Amino acid sequence: MLRALTDPRRLARPWKALRARSCASHGPAGPPEIQVRALAGADHGIAEILMNRPSACNALGNVLVNQLLEALAQLREDQQVRVLLFRSGVKGVFCAGADLKEREQMSEAEVGIFVQRLRGLMNEIAAFPAPTIAAMDGFALGGGLELALACDLRVAGVALAKELIFTGRRLNGAQAQALGLVNHTVLQNEDGNAAYHRARELAQEILPQAPIAVRLGKVAIDRGMEVDIASGMAIEGICYAQNIPTQDRLEGMAAFKEKRPPRFVGK
Repeated sequence: MLRALTDPRRLARPWKALRARSCASHGPAGPPEIQVRALAGADHGIAEILMNRPSACNALGNVLVNQLLEALAQLREDQQVRVLLFRSGVKGVFCAGADLKEREQMSEAEVGIFVQRLRGLMNEIAAFPAPTIAAMDGFALGGGLELALACDLRVAGVALAKELIFTGRRLNGAQAQALGLVNHTVLQNEDGNAAYHRARELAQEILPQAPIAVRLGKVAIDRGMEVDIASGMAIEGICYAQNIPTQDRLEGMAAFKEKRPPRFVGK
């Protein structure tokens, strides 16, 4: 079951493509290359971004990058989005990295601008307020691996082959998990979407948790990793202080006392 997001500019059921704004020197906006949907019912709170550029194995070109940035900007403002999944609509491929054929047609100045936007995309994914999960049902090469690593959690199929950014060495899902690049590996199914199903299960595990606490926990971890232990503890204290006056914290305490499931509202 699916639901539309609260803002009418956003997602319609079942899938809705977002068109990117035009890019300088590259003509009008290209065809929709991503689709976004929000799940309903027991999965209420899970949003999905589907990369769907089969002609280029989901390579990161101007149109795809623009549409991803637009979708992220819209989704980050929707407080009902509790978990965000990235997946592929192209069987056997997660993302083939930067679109080198398109880059060949760019001037040196345009390449610099595009690389900045690509870097900005990775930053936007990493800074997304809710937990993010990459369902890697296929190759993740170069910038595609960067996109997956920008997510909080990653699930890979055992048959997945990945090209490491610096060495070009390829790993299957089990090897990637052994190196800590992915959180889980699963046996691939005939439909080629086993990682997506495991990613959705992870999202379902996150859904019952207090949404504000989860978001603040992500902030505390991400920012705490960049500083010394004392500063990290101070960041954790600041985040916890923001959680104290929320209805969610009070609801969590009441539910524990009354021995019932909590009913969080994200406030």
